[in-house]
Amino acid sequence: MPIGVRLEREERLLTIRKAKLGDVPDLHRLINYYAGERIMLPRTLTDLYENVWEFTVAEEEGKLAGCGALKLYSQEIAEIRSLCVDAALKSKGIGREVMECLLAEAEGFGLKTVFALTVAPTFFEKLGFREVPRERFPTKVWRDCLRCDRYASCNEKAVTLDLADRPVHLPDSATETAEVSS
Repeated sequence: MPIGVRLEREERLLTIRKAKLGDVPDLHRLINYYAGERIMLPRTLTDLYENVWEFTVAEEEGKLAGCGALKLYSQEIAEIRSLCVDAALKSKGIGREVMECLLAEAEGFGLKTVFALTVAPTFFEKLGFREVPRERFPTKVWRDCLRCDRYASCNEKAVTLDLADRPVHLPDSATETAEVSS
């Protein structure tokens, strides 16, 4: 699904687009809500401003409904991170719509593999990801995990998707449970 698409859902308009600088305060609020629940890692305002270009957002009725980021590691691999949906709008397929746009973006870059570290591996598995050892992604481990205060007791699972194996069209997202990822 291309970035900037508008979807009619339950008589509401959902817009999926690349994030803008003006979205950063709402991104910060949304991500850090889940960080407070220990579901994902916190992000600072500075980090979000510096990396806003990585984010895709879902907007419903002018309000940020969800987000996710594509963090590039090389010409072949990227991480899906900070994937989350406003708690009041969960289970409406918004996370899946954001994920579809992130995967399309990864394909557009010519990437071969995307991965995520998540406490919700089932969400990713429904999209074709499979669980793998975290050590398969040493750059991520060295960059983020070793500095994390939860490193010794981490409950996240590493999941990966080879983009060549990605189905062209996924089933309807309306009945899927939207979950979160770090």
